Amino acid sequence: MKRLAHKAKSRPRLGNEESIVETIRRQGTARVKSRRLIELGIGDDAALLVPTKNREIVLTCDWFLEGQHFLRDKHPADSVGWKCLARAASDIAAMGGQPRCFLLSLALPDKLTGSWLAGFLAGLRRESRQLDCALAGGDTTRSERVLIHVSVIGEIRPGVAARRSGARPGDLLYVSGRLGEAEAGLQILKTDSRQVQRRDQRLQKHLYPAPRIALGRWLAETRIASAMMDLSDGLSSDLGRMCKASGGGARIQAAQLPLSPLAPVAERLKMALHGGDDYELLFAVPKARAAGLPRTFKGIPLTCIGEFTLNRSVLMVGTDGKAKSLAARGWDPFR
Repeated sequence: MKRLAHKAKSRPRLGNEESIVETIRRQGTARVKSRRLIELGIGDDAALLVPTKNREIVLTCDWFLEGQHFLRDKHPADSVGWKCLARAASDIAAMGGQPRCFLLSLALPDKLTGSWLAGFLAGLRRESRQLDCALAGGDTTRSERVLIHVSVIGEIRPGVAARRSGARPGDLLYVSGRLGEAEAGLQILKTDSRQVQRRDQRLQKHLYPAPRIALGRWLAETRIASAMMDLSDGLSSDLGRMCKASGGGARIQAAQLPLSPLAPVAERLKMALHGGDDYELLFAVPKARAAGLPRTFKGIPLTCIGEFTLNRSVLMVGTDGKAKSLAARGWDPFR
């Protein structure tokens, strides 16, 4: 297995903004089916999108900042490109929509317009193809550090979008996948002094997350989920937001949480509760509909971790059977 440092030859820096934009157009644009919706893309003052008949538009945007969301000396450039799109697309998944195209705003130092930019665009292109989500345009500028802003435009059938606010007392609470796996990968990446190897399976969920697009669409279109959101900041924080939006509370069972085997045993519960970047789905299901929910969806485990309550408090029942208030200790950029 080759190390990332050996993967690509050094490339000369690009001399001006026009050449950078042309490089993004050539190297960052994947050939995907959703490109047919773009009447006019990169190269003009704005893009023109032809929406699909009888569909609502879903809009979201996300920042991805050097030093706050990724470390230039640790994160491979292609993972930065992949992840900046994946994390924004996860918001579309949480509504039950399908990503169609995206806008990229990119600020970076001049010294990164060669090999680093090429790696970034390679990862962006792969995830664009994976999501069938086309690059429609954006903006570029120069900066002391890398600043990335991604806006994703998606579509959904009218009236089926899932919201955070639909959970009712007695609804069962589910999560997809395993929790804390991305946080475990981040800790491995930060403490390992060796060259990061992009194929290291322990790092995959942190470096190359997979937004649950198909699962979100299925849950929304079948109306099995009464409420849904993605887990980007950690279960302890995101669950509280769903409870607030729905006007209730929740009671979860520590013993039922799907923990990551990658995390140290002593840290597994903490990472599952407070670790961010999992981009799994958190959703509520009325008990009468729970029988129609499979244990897995296309290989992704679906785990019941508790239920929503009339009481507005968020509680966790420990392995000792005692219920304690669950404090929101997930990711907060202002903490």
